[in-house]
Amino acid sequence: MPLVPTASIVDAAREARVGAAAFNVIHLETAEALVAAAERTGIPLILQISENCIHYHGSLLPLTRATLALAEGSTARIAVHLDHITDAELVHQGIGAGVGSVMVDASALPYEQNVATTAELTAWCHERGAYVEAELGEVGGKDGVHAPGARTDPVEALAFVRATRVDALAVAVGSSHAMRERTAELDKELIAALRTTLPVPLVLHGSSGVPDDELRRAIAAGMTKINISTHLVSVFTGSIRRTLDADPALVDSRKYLKPAREAVAQEAARLLEVLNTPVTVPDLRTTEATVRG
Repeated sequence: MPLVPTASIVDAAREARVGAAAFNVIHLETAEALVAAAERTGIPLILQISENCIHYHGSLLPLTRATLALAEGSTARIAVHLDHITDAELVHQGIGAGVGSVMVDASALPYEQNVATTAELTAWCHERGAYVEAELGEVGGKDGVHAPGARTDPVEALAFVRATRVDALAVAVGSSHAMRERTAELDKELIAALRTTLPVPLVLHGSSGVPDDELRRAIAAGMTKINISTHLVSVFTGSIRRTLDADPALVDSRKYLKPAREAVAQEAARLLEVLNTPVTVPDLRTTEATVRG
């Protein structure tokens, strides 16, 4: 199937009030696992390649081309997206290679520089038909605006979106990058306010630390694109540890990578179902009232 535009996945999910799943590719095995999950469930998926991942592999093209090939050869609806890109040259390379969207990350810069950099790269991407996500501050785990306790201001976010013309915005609502325990509680009232205020879809970074029910409530409140990486990496690594512990003499990497790939495929498929199970706003309120009671 031809590569699917990121916009079509995100916009359809926003309209249906379900989650647009965006799972990170680390290497070929995880890309294969994620594609398998999308095929098994029939649910669209955004495959993300981060700047850190690009640096790990030494350059953008090898893994990106492999991921694009897997997406284009799949029966599932799959988009390929560059995640947390701070280097403009990588934006240019990725869009040139056929990637359909990019998260322009100028969040570590002062506000005015963030706006200027993001606006310039957004205009360049839009001229080439590419979709752009950005963020107003740093997501938690980087000691930035999105650290636990920090929150995105809807008025400032609206000004940022208008100034940069981005297509989606990552917002600070209580999640944090690289969490290994799924214990985060999100600010659903703020999510609802941001959804009402902003004309673009909301993106949740650091979703690995958010439990299933909380993710569903966040989507019901107005969150759309849900980024997950660390949780799936933990599943992959945990499988390898179990396999090697069971057979310390094992040396053929295919024999421990294959079950790890399957473990990720199974968990990714489960998460796709979780994110695509609608929760109505009345259900959300009932659940919260029960918890408070």
